[in-house]
Amino acid sequence: MSAPSQIALPLAARVPAGAKRIVVGDANAAVIEALQHPERWPFHVAVLSGPPRSGKSLLGRWAQGLHGAAVEIIDDAETRVETELFHRWNAVQQGGTREGGALLLIANADEDHDGWRIDLPDLASRIGGSLQLAIGAPDDAMAAELIHAHAEARGLSLPDGATDYLVPRTTRSFAAIEALVAAIDRISLERQSPATMSVWRAALEALHGPEQQRLL
Repeated sequence: MSAPSQIALPLAARVPAGAKRIVVGDANAAVIEALQHPERWPFHVAVLSGPPRSGKSLLGRWAQGLHGAAVEIIDDAETRVETELFHRWNAVQQGGTREGGALLLIANADEDHDGWRIDLPDLASRIGGSLQLAIGAPDDAMAAELIHAHAEARGLSLPDGATDYLVPRTTRSFAAIEALVAAIDRISLERQSPATMSVWRAALEALHGPEQQRLL
């Protein structure tokens, strides 16, 4: 298992507080590698999917920061008119890498990685032949680093041992980890006390219910 790290995202556009860095781990390392080389994408098109709050849009912006106008980004692709996407796919083929053109489609998937369903057969066949990039669920090492990253973004100080305690007790998903840190921050502010174990416990119970006490 590779150790998680952080990459600086060269974003001049408006981004959420703390969103200029993204944690890199086993769940997204292959995606980041592929985004650096659009010239290798089949048909010059890649489809990036992943669960909520997994950093898909940030990675898209990072890729655009690397390649500029050479990579067109279409976010929330599953909500777009399919005939328009079909025409964009065809337009990229006409330009190809000779013109520097590549297309990254970003689509949402649920926590079970149930991906983008396409009704238009011609689009489905073309998207199916494009490079498929999927962000997976964070492992323990990445979950710990995500907790630290979200805490840092909020200016929340977590003492040593926080992630050792929290990681085994929370749901292993990007959205759940972000929600846990938000709950710790909120309860710490409400109590006007440091984010120590009593606050962690209250946040875990607020998110996961009383049954969480079995692990406390």
